[in-house]
Amino acid sequence: MRWLWVSAAIVVLDQYSKVLVDSALELHQSIGLLPSLAIRKIYNSGAAFSFLSDASGWQRWFFITLASLVVVVLIVWLYRLQRNQVRMALALSLVLGGAVGNLIDRVFYGYVIDFIDVYYASWHWPTFNIADSAITVGAALLLLDAFTGHKKEQPAE
Repeated sequence: MRWLWVSAAIVVLDQYSKVLVDSALELHQSIGLLPSLAIRKIYNSGAAFSFLSDASGWQRWFFITLASLVVVVLIVWLYRLQRNQVRMALALSLVLGGAVGNLIDRVFYGYVIDFIDVYYASWHWPTFNIADSAITVGAALLLLDAFTGHKKEQPAE
């Protein structure tokens, strides 16, 4: 459980950045930072890529329940890891922190505050946040671990 500090750091960074953006910008207001990067305040009531954002409201409770279950599973998984499974622990901690960060938004606001807008010309990647970034990096590390992780020794013949 020594990796929970990573999750806690993600939650703090995520929530702090969302409070800053939410208090500084109006909904859909955008501030350019770089030629293809802006801060743009969006409220996302759906999941990734605004999936189910147009639903009638049931999705809030569905995503709260799903995220709560994922958080419990991730904590149990982290607890059961061996000390030498560093990459797996980091991956799970990042996903856990991101899940908790977005779960907090859903519980208190009914939507997730997204604000990182990456674009090229008129094409925009779906707006995201620190929690989403942590989940993505954690998922990539999980995939990396699945393909290159600890190999079980073959029994001698």
